[in-house]
Amino acid sequence: MTTPSLFTHATPGAPNPQPRHRLPNRAGLGLKPQHFAEILATSPDLGFFEIHAENYLVAGGPFHHYLRRIRDRYPLSIHGVGLSIGADEPLDTAHLDRLAALLDRYQPQSFSEHLAWSTHNSHFFNDLLPLPYDLPTLNRVCDHLDQTQDHLQRRILLENPATYIEFAASTLDEATFITEIVRRTGCGLLLDVNNAYVSAINHHRDPHGYIAALPLAAVGEIHLAGFAEDQDAAGAPLLIDTHGAPIAAAVWDLYAFTLERLGPTPTLIERDHNIPTLAVLLAEAQCAERWLGCAQQDRAEAVA
Repeated sequence: MTTPSLFTHATPGAPNPQPRHRLPNRAGLGLKPQHFAEILATSPDLGFFEIHAENYLVAGGPFHHYLRRIRDRYPLSIHGVGLSIGADEPLDTAHLDRLAALLDRYQPQSFSEHLAWSTHNSHFFNDLLPLPYDLPTLNRVCDHLDQTQDHLQRRILLENPATYIEFAASTLDEATFITEIVRRTGCGLLLDVNNAYVSAINHHRDPHGYIAALPLAAVGEIHLAGFAEDQDAAGAPLLIDTHGAPIAAAVWDLYAFTLERLGPTPTLIERDHNIPTLAVLLAEAQCAERWLGCAQQDRAEAVA
């Protein structure tokens, strides 16, 4: 579905070539080295695994040894964290070349990146920093996405950010900004439900209204994760997207709301800090599978 443009000067880009297969509409896990051997020994019942691209941008080594064997058994999603789509400078073409080689090597069902920036001049910041939502930024992000999709020869998914501050210069809300990016570039959306909840609480907004305003037809994958709780200088709640805790009940509820609108959608359980045992993560994946099963049943009953 094409969203009508709010900007008369916009020039929609044609969708880029897509992988031949999608991720299954099941739950997956982020692949961690602590679990390599157990995964190969037990072959857990999972829909897919996801890796961070930047951990695999070398030619060889133990990570590739295990990933090759696990990729033989499971669908794969690759998630980039270093492309700096929103940077105010040209993209790093050497980084794009390394990404292209990795994608060619493993032929993942999905590749995604963040709506954020992390580079300035020659400096790299180990964080995913927010953007002003205005027309110059929109034009730059769309140009970078067009370049990325052309270089990688595939449609990519763009992830909505978790934010703690907003720019006074913003003239668009985040959902409108993302909708226009999708319309112009033909990219897809990686809907991080935890990010949606964290940002909404931090900025005193309704997370359900935010999700309903997104271009949901473009969603190709969902992320679920945990957060930490703090307070800002005024004593108001401040949520931190840590990926270091179990998924909160409020995020599960928002996930159910999302699936009511999307139907079954590939769903990743993210845990990047305080990594628990594989059994703990599999239990969270099984919880997501139950919600996916409910969504599948609801969809079937609606069609019948």
